[in-house]
This record gives sequence, structure tokens and C-alpha cells, in this order.
Amino acid sequence: GGNNAIIITENADLDLVIRGTLFGAVGTAGQRCTSTRRLFCHSSVVDTVANGLAKAYEQVSIGNPMDASTLVGPLIGDHAVDAMRHAIEAATEQGCTVLTGGLEGIDRFADDPGHYVTPTIVRVPKGGDPAIAKDETFAPLLYIYEYDNLEDAITQQNSVDQGLSSAIFTDSVRSAERFLSHAGSDCGIANVN
Repeated sequence: GGNNAIIITENADLDLVIRGTLFGAVGTAGQRCTSTRRLFCHSSVVDTVANGLAKAYEQVSIGNPMDASTLVGPLIGDHAVDAMRHAIEAATEQGCTVLTGGLEGIDRFADDPGHYVTPTIVRVPKGGDPAIAKDETFAPLLYIYEYDNLEDAITQQNSVDQGLSSAIFTDSVRSAERFLSHAGSDCGIANVN
């Protein structure tokens, strides 16, 4: 599981953000204990990142993991599909918006053998903190948050019990140092462009 986070600052390399987040969130169908589950984007880049990720998610190959062209294989079982369905339903009830995937992305594979789902992106309203995003969902489900202040993003990123990894994309050495300091991320790495 894990509710691992990435913070995106206003001066990050957004092409690198899209590529890194895509693989971190959907590689191994989001079933790695260090899969990216939460993305904290500065308000000046959140729309660009959300739109870029939604476009990238629509191009993801889903299928047999033994096929070299596949990025997203099946979930481990029915219980994982049910957990993802529950999380999407709860997120929308808690004020979030599905950008891509969603319940239709689960139902799309209902008659197929295996436990396939479409990777899903959920946009959290600005200032929102949906309870469901703090639960571990062992599936390709990404929550996108918006922030204005790095301190707030770090605090919110650290607000879950089960975050095993975290990262920051920034072009600011000062932001990277703050993130890596003893008062910053409770676990993480920095990518300074």
C-alpha cells in the first residue's frame, strides 16, 4: 500500500514530472508499496500537470504483464478491484472530481478474465483533504492536490500514517533543502532540475 507523495514546485521540469509520476503511479498497477498515490502541485502548475497526466494516462497500455508493451497489468484480486471502486466512489462523495479512468474504467473490464482496471486520476478541490485519500488503496489511483505554500504541502504530505516514500520536483535548491531537512519530508528524495 502506502500513500506516497510527490511535491511539484512552480519551477519544476514538467515533462520530467509527467514521466516520473506516470511510472510511479501506474507501474505495477499501483501495487508497489512505494507507488505514488498523492501529488501536491503548486497552484501555478496544477492545471498543466493534471491535463498532461490525464493525456498520458489515456495512452497507457493495459493487459498481460508478460507482454513487453504493457505498462499496467491486473490487480491481485476482486478485493483490490472492489477497494479501488470504493475509493473512487468515496472520493467523489467527498467533493473530488475524476479526471480520467474512474468507475467507467473499472466497468470497462467487467467481462474480461483477470482483474484489470483503468488507472484513475482524482482531482482534490483546493484546500480539500478527503479522508479516503489517507486510506491505502493498492491500485493505480492518483490524487492531485493544489497548494500555494511549500510548508503546507510538506505538512499535508506528512499527514498520513503509511507513507513509505516521497519526492519533490523542483529547480530550487532552497526548496529541495527544506524538503530534505529534519523538519521536511518524513521520508523522501529531491530531484533538482
